[in-house]
Amino acid sequence: MSQIAIPSTADHLDRLEDLIKKALRAGADQADAIFFTSRSESVSWRLGKLEDIERSENVDLGLRVFIGQKQAIVSSSDLSAQNMDPLVERAVSMARHAPQDRFAGLADPALLAQPPFEDLDLYDTTTPSAETLQDMARETEALALATEGITNSQGAGAGYDKVEIVLCNSDGFAQSYRRSSFSLSLSVIAGAGTAMERDYAYSSKHHLADLDSPAEIAREAAERALRRLNPRKAATAQVPVVYDPRVSKTLLGHFAGAINGQSIARGTSFLKDRMGDRIFPEHITIIDDPHIVRGPSSRPFDGEGVANDKLVLVENGILKSWFLDSSSARQLGLKSNGRASRGTSSPPAPSSTNIYIAPGKLSPEELVADIASGFYVTELIGMGVNGITGDYSRGASGFWIENGQITYPVNEVTVAGNLKDMYRHMQAASDLEFKYGTDAPTLRIDSMMVAGN
Repeated sequence: MSQIAIPSTADHLDRLEDLIKKALRAGADQADAIFFTSRSESVSWRLGKLEDIERSENVDLGLRVFIGQKQAIVSSSDLSAQNMDPLVERAVSMARHAPQDRFAGLADPALLAQPPFEDLDLYDTTTPSAETLQDMARETEALALATEGITNSQGAGAGYDKVEIVLCNSDGFAQSYRRSSFSLSLSVIAGAGTAMERDYAYSSKHHLADLDSPAEIAREAAERALRRLNPRKAATAQVPVVYDPRVSKTLLGHFAGAINGQSIARGTSFLKDRMGDRIFPEHITIIDDPHIVRGPSSRPFDGEGVANDKLVLVENGILKSWFLDSSSARQLGLKSNGRASRGTSSPPAPSSTNIYIAPGKLSPEELVADIASGFYVTELIGMGVNGITGDYSRGASGFWIENGQITYPVNEVTVAGNLKDMYRHMQAASDLEFKYGTDAPTLRIDSMMVAGN
């Protein structure tokens, strides 16, 4: 496969700065531009055979221009010099005909990030070959299939992705950063006939050396699949529900959506009027930190170039902050807190970085020790969550808890409640790990409805 000729970072910065100058000369009052380059490769391996190899190299550029409080965005993957003038002309013409948006505009220059930036160690220069990726996937699957009781495989995968982000604006901001990611995954089946169960394991890191080994991935996937064999039905009951870290992060994700500045400004969040209120128990603290070294979603500045830092969202159970970009902050009469995220074809919007629930004092075993009868959730199905009311209903599978012990597997049940009540009765265990960018330890919610037989 031929490779796309991708210029150096200095060339990218020069290109974007020149594009912005063209936009200002064409009639724009303000402008910014963002540029992404990416290189990725992945392999899929199943039942001892290579299924496919995918390799891609992409470039994408986005230009946003403002005329007064009208804005327009155009994007292109054509970086040729002859495409730049037409790109600018289209953007300026669109802005002239766009509707007024009194909250539109670049970020406050006083909030822009200034170098030098902390080294977040997000980029690994290692580039594994296709053969190395195949070996990783092959070994992972082979180790799992050698486990007694594992009867089939849905496949193993290995890959990497390397991205560079360049951002410039007409107020003089011009910076870039790089990040890489490496991944290894496996899904296997235990049992036979109508008594088969599936589960998986997955690891993703910025540095190849930090990735879980094939043996670790194989062991986790096999053990999880085997534990799910011979599931039972659960009777409908109001019981404590405990969320495994693989799924507890979804409760945090719903919270992140509820404190998104756009939702607050539109009045479409069940937490819209709760700033300063205690919405979690006193021992719960929630933080968003974009500067965790090698953190899954770390970044030195946000999608508008605004400086970012650790943000306490919930302290001692009390809601302290929203996620804000410039537009949502203006709507709410506040300042951006550096949480803008963006692509090349749409305006910035607020989002989390490395958001996590701080670990509690109890181990997961201690968290369930006093539960006479309850449900331990390891997988969720469906998206039955109402962001306006907080009503919550998800299909689930996992294990029944009896007398403080996780016992037999359970499937085909529904867990239901309201997020406002669930958050008020949340307990966090001590087993926090930073794996996904939205991370929580094992969480216990007392008194939820589990609908089974």
